[in-house]
Amino acid sequence: MTDGDEVDADDAESVDPNEYDALVDADVTTWVDENGLHIAEDEITGVSSQGQSERAAVANLAEAVGSYRDAQEDTTGDNWL
Repeated sequence: MTDGDEVDADDAESVDPNEYDALVDADVTTWVDENGLHIAEDEITGVSSQGQSERAAVANLAEAVGSYRDAQEDTTGDNWL
């Protein structure tokens, strides 16, 4: 293997979305796009994210899904008056 063919440790290991609290009940799909970016998508919420490695994409997705769920639970109205 030459220097240009080295595999990043993050790319070599499989990522378990259940490692992230926000993704425990998620249905996560990952793939690499035509530009080499790793994409992670939660099929349930439709939220997706990207990263330079699969682990980064899933970590970013966990944060995005957490924010999405927080926003869904946020109630607006006159309760603060």
